[in-house]
Amino acid sequence: MIYLNDHVQSLDVDDALARVSEQRRELALKFRHEGSRRLCLAAYLLLMDGLRRECFIEEPPIFGYSPEGKPFIVDHPDIQFNLSHSGDVAICAISNLPVGIDIETPRKISDSLIDYTMNKWERKFIDASDDKVTAFLEYWTKKEALLKLTGEGIRNDLKDVLMESENYLFESCMTDKYIYSIAKYRDVP
Repeated sequence: MIYLNDHVQSLDVDDALARVSEQRRELALKFRHEGSRRLCLAAYLLLMDGLRRECFIEEPPIFGYSPEGKPFIVDHPDIQFNLSHSGDVAICAISNLPVGIDIETPRKISDSLIDYTMNKWERKFIDASDDKVTAFLEYWTKKEALLKLTGEGIRNDLKDVLMESENYLFESCMTDKYIYSIAKYRDVP
């Protein structure tokens, strides 16, 4: 299930800090800018809401981390989830199978970023598109969702991330405010 908050700027930071786990509170307070705190808290609150609705879990989750850095819920390692945020939007995916999700808000994209992250076929598609930002962000969110699914995280060579994409299922959603992509294994490992 997908949970989305596209009005993060209205989040009451003090109220959110009182509701989350001490672990998440400490992480949120490390951010110097209130907007970053809001995003960190909003994504976590979406997870809390989803866990309450889907799994009847009332207590704020505590995260553990795999050796690769992928988070899991300590008392419920069977629950799969992933969080993302960008701009003024936060998103959470919860599943019984491994899942990765990424969300991005439209912004100016430099040619150097496209060259650094996209292979020649992706670049050709982006260049031919009427909306280069949307075309880029669709590829980017798929790449990041896939790397979050596998637990690899962002790596140096992003150009070939989708080269074996036949092993994965992707869903993307595009609006004028955001683009998100979800990645799942085609066959569960």
